[in-house]
Amino acid sequence: YKAEDGKDYILNLIDTPGHVDFTYEVSRSLAACEGAILLVDAVQGVEAQTVTNAYLAVEEGLEIIPVINKIDLPNADPERVKKEIEEVLGLNTSEVILTSAKKGIGTKEVLEAVVKRVPPPIGSIEMPLQALIFDSWFDPFQGVVVLIRVVNGVIRLGMKIKLMSSQKIYEVSEIGVFTPWQKPVNQLGPGEVGYVKAGIKTIQDARIGDTITSATKPAEKPLPGFKLVKPVVFAGFYPSDPKEYEDLKEALIKLNLNDSAFVFEPETSAALGYGFRCGFLGMLHMEIVQERLEREFNLSVISTSPSVVYKVELTDGKTIEVDNPAKLPSPVKIKRILEPIVKAEIHVPLEFLGNIIRLCEERRGRQIEMKFISEKHVILIYELPFAEILTDFYDRLKSLSRGYASFDYEIIGYKESPLIKLDILINGQPVDALSLIVHKEKAYYQGKKLVERLRDLIPRQLFEVIIQAAIGGRIIARERIPPLRKDVTAKCYGGDVTRKRKLLEKQKEGKRRLKQLGLVTIPQEAFLTVFSRERG
Repeated sequence: YKAEDGKDYILNLIDTPGHVDFTYEVSRSLAACEGAILLVDAVQGVEAQTVTNAYLAVEEGLEIIPVINKIDLPNADPERVKKEIEEVLGLNTSEVILTSAKKGIGTKEVLEAVVKRVPPPIGSIEMPLQALIFDSWFDPFQGVVVLIRVVNGVIRLGMKIKLMSSQKIYEVSEIGVFTPWQKPVNQLGPGEVGYVKAGIKTIQDARIGDTITSATKPAEKPLPGFKLVKPVVFAGFYPSDPKEYEDLKEALIKLNLNDSAFVFEPETSAALGYGFRCGFLGMLHMEIVQERLEREFNLSVISTSPSVVYKVELTDGKTIEVDNPAKLPSPVKIKRILEPIVKAEIHVPLEFLGNIIRLCEERRGRQIEMKFISEKHVILIYELPFAEILTDFYDRLKSLSRGYASFDYEIIGYKESPLIKLDILINGQPVDALSLIVHKEKAYYQGKKLVERLRDLIPRQLFEVIIQAAIGGRIIARERIPPLRKDVTAKCYGGDVTRKRKLLEKQKEGKRRLKQLGLVTIPQEAFLTVFSRERG
């Protein structure tokens, strides 16, 4: 970029996701930078995710340039948004830049601000190589391509490099920069950003946040901040056609090549057959994976109820982690169950405050703090069980605030809770894929709602279907689907009553046998609807 001072500058820009599921990736991208452009919508104002990402940038010590975008919209209010930026984020808005990306307003001002305010990178060419991996993807022909920011030292073509978390050694086959196309170069020095190809086989060997160093003259310690990202939400993925099991397996392997945070292992269910237990960073991550399976691989997938990871202390002193309600041990073996707790930050207009507080109370929330950031806007801080915000909390929050509330969260630890396993029985047989771990006080309400919903979804059979919700051996809710009636006496014109009775008895016996042998087919809609965001 040729700036107003007549000099040419190389600017490397990273666009980061705002969603809470990908906070760690955002933090590593920020660690590769000297400055951040904080983009705030001129209509929506400061949202919860804006705050989280701004704090991440402050922690990394970055120069923050506040920019208000979409000023061309009719209901844009830049002055109100400026006030919010000052009050919520504590940033000086005297130099805030007003832009409209759609109309190209303010683009030059943003680039000039980057040149003037963001400090140049520092680092020594003499020191051992330290390069931060801030992104990576899998190329089927060249293996893993990693994006790096060189902090110290130099990385050269043909050099032997070592990944500091795994201690594995590779030889660099290609180095380059983005223009935005890949342009090979011979080396990258301190402050430079580019890509490296070194025949790395799996994305698990080149994790985001890891440090690359020289294999012959390694750095003493890696760059700070690296951690292994663990999945926090689990669900079963099953092919709706059992013949597609191998196709689903292939698709999951391909997705895993590009997404080290996504994990899966085979599992079987009495109700759904063979499938996979999959782990995700959050609900958005799960939806993205499911959508990609359907769109890119043309697979129809049944997903079971998403579950969090519970810690279960057993009577024999052991502690186990349970991510599948069907795997919860029997109550006699359990000493106590601990569930993950999140700290949620909710930004809400004052007129909807009552609705949102009620929603949080319904979800077993505990209010920590309430801050008024302006006459019309409030920040609520709540502690909530992670399981309570998992499925429909975000949608309910948006509908109760007409779309104006925003929400962000972080997992802060585990807490003991009176939790129990709710089983669904169909004709006396438990359906493992419909099991849930619920709070004791909500068990009756959820069980009743679930059996009512299943009654409406399961088609009538030739025999009676009994749907029950049970805790242990105790039935807490029951619904009945009456059998389809076939008139077996229609062929009898008048005649002997014993003939009719004989036919009816035969039908009764046939139905009894069917009921014993007959497996009730639960349609895919039942699974999807039962665990849709309407769960209540």
